[in-house]
Parts: sequence; structure tokens; C-alpha cells
Amino acid sequence: MSDQPSEASRPPEKPGGADTPRPPEPPAAAEAAGTPAASEPGPSEARTAGATPADIARPSPAQASDGRRQRAQAAQQAGQPGSPWQHGAGAPVAKDDGMTARLRPPPPPLIRPAVLGSVLATALLSALFLSDGLGVNLLIVAVPASLAAFFAAQAAGRLLRPWTATWAVGGLALLAVPALRDAGWPTFLAVVSAFALGSLALHGSRSWPGVLIGSLGLFDSVVPGIIWGVRGVRARAGGSRANWGATLRTTAVALVLLVVFGTLFASADAAFAELLSSLMPEASVGAGPWRTLLFALGLAGALAAAHAAAAPVRWDGLTVRPGKPRGRAEWALPLIVLNLLFAAFITLQLVVLFGGYDKVRDVTGLSHAEYARQGFWQLLWATLLTLLVIALALRWAPRGGTGDRTLVRSVLGPLCVLTLVVVASALRRMDLYVDEYGLTRLRISVAAMELWLGVVLILILAAGVFGARFLPRAVAVSAAAGVLAFGLISPDGLIAEQNVQRFEDGRSTSIDIDYVKDLSADAVPALDRLPEPERSCALRFIQNDVLHDDTPWYATSWGEARAKEILEKRPVKGDGSDCYRVGREGTGDGYEPDDDGYDPY
Repeated sequence: MSDQPSEASRPPEKPGGADTPRPPEPPAAAEAAGTPAASEPGPSEARTAGATPADIARPSPAQASDGRRQRAQAAQQAGQPGSPWQHGAGAPVAKDDGMTARLRPPPPPLIRPAVLGSVLATALLSALFLSDGLGVNLLIVAVPASLAAFFAAQAAGRLLRPWTATWAVGGLALLAVPALRDAGWPTFLAVVSAFALGSLALHGSRSWPGVLIGSLGLFDSVVPGIIWGVRGVRARAGGSRANWGATLRTTAVALVLLVVFGTLFASADAAFAELLSSLMPEASVGAGPWRTLLFALGLAGALAAAHAAAAPVRWDGLTVRPGKPRGRAEWALPLIVLNLLFAAFITLQLVVLFGGYDKVRDVTGLSHAEYARQGFWQLLWATLLTLLVIALALRWAPRGGTGDRTLVRSVLGPLCVLTLVVVASALRRMDLYVDEYGLTRLRISVAAMELWLGVVLILILAAGVFGARFLPRAVAVSAAAGVLAFGLISPDGLIAEQNVQRFEDGRSTSIDIDYVKDLSADAVPALDRLPEPERSCALRFIQNDVLHDDTPWYATSWGEARAKEILEKRPVKGDGSDCYRVGREGTGDGYEPDDDGYDPY
């Protein structure tokens, strides 16, 4: 399959410069060339000798064809779209001004065979492997989709830059979370974050609007990508019918050989038959519509990725006008007052932060749970609002010169430092609460969120010293790294480990069976250490899900496979009748909720 357009789609060439005017030849030259002289009429002139002036003015069919060809070539040289199937033809190029002209790139070149092959591979693998769940199959599908984007960018002349490689590697690393963890909530966060990083890798955004919108910009390339793919297939199929036929024949022969000899080998050896059945996806008529939909989604997604790689929308062209600069006193006084309020609050917090539980009880008269529940959410909101205040303050900050920059740093720098102490206080409150009553999904999630906000504050401080050029991308990288770390530490496994450790150390007289039995298979290694009957009560529901599930290997996570191995060696005991009294002494969480039943954890 050639990378150049077919003969049918290539504009006709000028035969020997016939379209350019030539000076009249002298009679001697004309006679030497064997052409009739002007005084000797040719056959065509003889035919038109008796014609009317209107007939003489009417162009012949050959002259009309030459005129159309000249106009098409002139339009192509002027930048107007000719045939949409030509090499380099994408969406029709229309003259545009304003924001659209800044955002929209030139049309991508004709889709290459390597891109088409990668797109088709993505669609086939999506139909075969994504119908049974999520696991390592996401990585399998992402590899040819990434290759399609790489080949398309290479054809368009785009270079692989460090930030592009960072986004791409980060997105692929996030897809390892579904392959390792069985819990659905960190898997969801990882898949969404991987999509965002993949979109950033294709668009190469660097500003705040570019990073925020570019993380979702892949949706904008779905329809143009499909149109681009259809046009490319039509253009290549027109002049490469022999190549397409050879490709189809080769594929058909290879499939026939695989089916025939694979069937013979499978019938000859039971171990080989078992290997084939475990590796190959199970095909059924009932799953046909679902697999067809997955094929279409994989095809559209790969084409969108390839089109965005070849002709990315320039989301950095979206600019936000800076606010009107305020006077120094008008801008600084409210922030100075806020700094003083933060300092007064933190002065009291430092006593509690480093004083331990005795100091908490002496100063506040509250228990661990009451103290932690009283202020964590308020401090979390205070951190979020402080980031909003910093963003608005930078928008209306004075920008007169070096003195104004020094003022901005001297006011916002202490505010960021004081907010970091608020973050530390909130995390300390959560630590007291977890130490008393154990870890849950909500507690570990909000603690991770508060920790990431602290990282953002540190990045803002660094931007104030070294410049804010990389701040949008640094914040995006920190968010993706946080999601990756959150998935790799196995939240469900960590929750089970912490609660089992408290039970083994005697800090808790019982374990909340009603809560831990709803954890994912990632919690099985920790729950397996519990004594009976707590172990069987905690693992009964998980065992029913793991051992009775026939999910294929490509949709099974490592955590689920490890749990299945443990439960096959040591299955649960009893019929579950003892579980009605196990872990239910008192309340499940170790404390009585408020009278209104409200409990934020």
C-alpha cells in the first residue's frame, strides 16, 4: 500500500507545459517541425470555415476540459480545497479569523497504513478483551492506540517532547492500577486520570485553560477523526486495489491455517487445548451486539487519538484576560487581615498539634472522636477556600514593577505557609480519629485529598520563587501521581491491614464485620490473619464472589488472583450462623453517633 495518492486522486499533470502560452513560431520553424503553416488551414479549420460566429466562439470539449483543469490547479495553488481525497486533505480548509483560527490546526496528512493497522488492531482488541471486565486488558488495548497516535504524529512532523513523554508514560502507568487492584473506586480514578493524561499528551497544553480543557479535548476529535479515517480509506482504496486484495488474501489464508492446525493440536493434546481456551476470549452469539459496540468504540477512540496527534487543537489559544490591577493598599490590606487570622488560629493549633491527647483533653475537654469530627471538614474547606483566594488575589494583584512583585510575594507567601500548617492540623485530627476507631474508605480518601492540597500549596510557593511557567503542568502531574500512588498502595488492603492490626494489638475488642466483609478482594491477605470465627465471617462474601467467578485472565486483577489462591487453600468454615453475633458488641464504629444520626465518616 503506497503512502502517496492514487492516480485517480492525483491532479492531472500538464502535458509538456501545454497550458503555458508559447510565442508564435516563424513559418520556417513550423515547416521544419512538420506542422501546417498559418496560411494552410488544417482539417479542423476547414470544418469550421462555414461556421457561424457563435459556433466559432463555442469551445470544443478538449478546450473546456483544459479550462477546468487550469481552474482547479489555480484554486489549489491559491489554498482553496480541491478534491477532498488528495494527499494532505483533511477537513475542508475555510478561511477563518478570530478564536477559531487560533485554535484549529491545519488538516492532517492522509492517514498512513501504519495508523490504519494500529486503529484496526485497537478496535479488534476492544471487541475481544473489554467485554468481560477491566484488568490487564486495558493496557493491551492502549498499546495499539498509542502506536496509532505515535505514527500519526510522526507523519504530521510532530516531535516527541519531554512533557509529551511524561503525559504518555503517566497515562500508561495509571492503567496498571486495574491490572493490580480489584477495588472499583481506585480503578475508576485511575482510568479517568489516564484518559486525561492521554489527552494532554496528544494536545501538548501548558497554560491553565489548555491543561484544564486539554485533558478533555480528545472528545473534540471523535467526529473529525472518523471523517479523516473514512477519507483516508477511500483515497487509498481507489489506487491500491491490488494491495488490498493481497492483504485480504494473506489474512484469510493465515486465519484458515490457524484454525485448522490449532483445532488439530487442541484435539491431540488436552494441555494445549486448555491453554488455548484460557488465552482466547469466549465467543458467543449473545455477546455479538455488545462486542460490536466495543469494536465501534475502540475504532472511534483510536481514530480520535490519531487525529488529535496529527492535528491537535491548540487549547493554549484560549486566554483569560488578567483582572484590573488594584492599588497596593486596596489589594494587600484584606490579605494581611486574613494572614493575622490564620496566625491566631495556628498559634492555638500548635499547642494541640504537638501536645498529644492529654493536651487535647485539657484544653478542649473533648475526646479523640469529638475533637477530630469537630474540625476536619472545616479545615478542609478552609484549605480549598484559601486556594481560591490566592487565585483571585493573583488575578487582581498590582503589576507595576519590582516593588509590586515583592509585595505580592511577601503577602501570599506567608498565607501559603500558614495554610500548610492548617493542612497539618487537619491531618493530625484525622490521625487521632483513625487511631481511635480505625480506617475506612471515606477517611483515607479525604486524608489523601487534604495531603494533595498541601502539595499544591508547596508548588505555589515554588512558583513564587522560580516562576509560574510550569505550575499548571506541575499541578496536573501531582494529581496524576497522587491517583497512581493511591491505587498502588491498595486502599482496601490498607484499611483491612489497619483494622486487623488494631484487633491484634488489643486496641479494639472486636472488628467491624459488617464493614470489612464489603471490602474488595484486595483485603483478603490481611483478613486471612483473623482468628475464627471472625475470619470466616469477614471472608464469606468475598469468597462467593472470587471462587464462583469465571472471569478470564485478561479481566482478572492481581489482587483477585491472589485472593483466589488464598481462599482455595483455606476456604471459610461453617455456615455463617455465628456471624450474627461476631463484631457486633456495641456499635460498629466504636462510638455512638450524634442524636441526629449525622456522621461525616
